[in-house]
Amino acid sequence: MDLNTVAEVVSPASVDQWRPGDAWLGGGTALFASPSPEIRRLLDLTTAGWEPLTWRPDGLEIAATCTVATLVAQEHELIEKCCHAFLASFKIWNVATVGGNLCASLPAGPMIALGAALDGVCRLLGPSGSREVPVRDFVTGEGCNVLRDGELLRSLFLPHAFLNTPSAFRQGSLHPYGRSAALLIGRRDADGAFVLTVTASTTRPYVLRFASPPEPEMLQVALAERIPETAYVRDVHGLPAWRRHLTRMYAEQIRAELS
Repeated sequence: MDLNTVAEVVSPASVDQWRPGDAWLGGGTALFASPSPEIRRLLDLTTAGWEPLTWRPDGLEIAATCTVATLVAQEHELIEKCCHAFLASFKIWNVATVGGNLCASLPAGPMIALGAALDGVCRLLGPSGSREVPVRDFVTGEGCNVLRDGELLRSLFLPHAFLNTPSAFRQGSLHPYGRSAALLIGRRDADGAFVLTVTASTTRPYVLRFASPPEPEMLQVALAERIPETAYVRDVHGLPAWRRHLTRMYAEQIRAELS
């Protein structure tokens, strides 16, 4: 879609150049997907020169401008599954960015699921400096997040401690190539803890932690108590009751697999 209100593209761009009416441009697959008449300038991040992936002793830092194609090439099982949950063509994979998926903050965003499931941290840059926000707290609702005016997502950090822990993945859609209606990831930590992350079926990520794998009844009670009925998404990709059913069914499958 053409953004016919845009009068200027600033490239390269930095946080001190932002002003009202600006939008940060990464891959653009989300930005150009819908009308945005309030945008007057695009601040291009693709020329910032950020290294897409940086392996550190304590984990993996993923630049916001890292494409899905670059990320999936890491051949990490859970990362691969989350990338394939985009259900997009190779053309989209080579343009869409990790940061764009997080900042769009749509319930079905698989990078949101990946980051929340591995206790990922978002590094944000803005006019007042930098700050870090856990992925599970970054998205606050459907299409909503904690970014302030002028802030941008610089990178997503995934701790090494959780990158190689046993995990289980479940994803379901109305159609074989449809948008995720429920995407759940479970993991078992070195201390025996069981962590379940619920996304796509809900308006924001929900992370449930247990000291050890819970009994089936305990898990279902926790899902009912910690995820409000109003948190389940209603749209053309699935009704709330069906999404809730998928969530509880997948949660039990993951619990059994990791027990």
